[in-house]
Amino acid sequence: MILLNRAIAQRIKEAIEGEKKVIIIYGPRQAGKTTLIKSLLSEMNREYEYFTGDDLYTQNIFGKNELESLKKVLKNEIVVVDEAQKIENIGLSLKLIFDNLPVKIIASGSASFDLANKLNEPLTGRTKTFWLYPLAYAELKESYRKTLPETSLEEMLRFGMYPKTHVLQSDKEKENYLYEYLNNYLYKDILAFAGVRKPKKVVDLLTLLALQIGKEVAISELAQNLSLSQKAVENYLDVLEKMFVIVNLRGFSRNLRKEISKTSKYYFMDVGLRNALIRNFNPLNLRADTGELFENWFIMEKIKAASIFGKPANFYFWRTYDQQEIDLIEERGGKLFGYEVKWKKKPVKAPNEWLKTYKNSSFEIVNNENYSGFIAE
Repeated sequence: MILLNRAIAQRIKEAIEGEKKVIIIYGPRQAGKTTLIKSLLSEMNREYEYFTGDDLYTQNIFGKNELESLKKVLKNEIVVVDEAQKIENIGLSLKLIFDNLPVKIIASGSASFDLANKLNEPLTGRTKTFWLYPLAYAELKESYRKTLPETSLEEMLRFGMYPKTHVLQSDKEKENYLYEYLNNYLYKDILAFAGVRKPKKVVDLLTLLALQIGKEVAISELAQNLSLSQKAVENYLDVLEKMFVIVNLRGFSRNLRKEISKTSKYYFMDVGLRNALIRNFNPLNLRADTGELFENWFIMEKIKAASIFGKPANFYFWRTYDQQEIDLIEERGGKLFGYEVKWKKKPVKAPNEWLKTYKNSSFEIVNNENYSGFIAE
């Protein structure tokens, strides 16, 4: 197992020890959900039974919704159901277990919408939910303590934040792992979802998005390039979001008619996967997209930090029709924090309209020298 300290571990541990709830852990494949659950339970000396929705036996046992059948196989104090979204009627089975057996339940899934739809109604009021992303900078900074900051940042921007890329030794091993992830996990998962009739088109859509990081996305243009309907493209984008492949940033608007609020920017949950899509793991000094990579990486690190440190926030970009813009707006605790992300240190003035309209907001310039102070706790 790949054992790396996860900032969210203590909160999950407290949930296991606390009030009886069905503990739900969402996150992309290979983010470390199974490793985290097993290492936590081992550390706590808790007996558990492990099932995975990838297994036909598990699908059969949990898909029947028969209490007597479940009683025969559930003998320990904790039951772990991994990839739970692959089991028909899993919510009803977990409700039966929760209501009738003295066991605690931990369910995880790599497809939030499928699992959420199956769990929400049967388990209303019975769940506690966590999100496990690929590694966050705050979780890695100690392991990079003896490494030059520019070297560690280059590593993260080229190969991303999936746990395995930080234990593999050579660049070639990391590249092969990410290509394998793309071809084996991602493609097969896309095939598994209802409504995705052309999985190759979904990969083509991802490739287009990979070339448009930081730019506002026009659905009509994507549809035209892919020879698909706008409705199909919207559906595929929704699926990819809920598979934790991409993140949708909407335009921020509160006070100005000229603020753009109805368009989206799409960023990748992991820049390593993005680089695999475009077949480019070149060093940063040989790339034309270093600024876009850094912007994507920093925005995801802000989103991860808000989640793992329990500081809920909303995230947007900001732009007006006269081209004043800010890369990232964080809305937290009733305050607005603006971040302009630039690879190299350079003077940038805060947009006048922003300062004038949102008087209690802040504006910061983030670059490759000062990023740590904005994302590390």
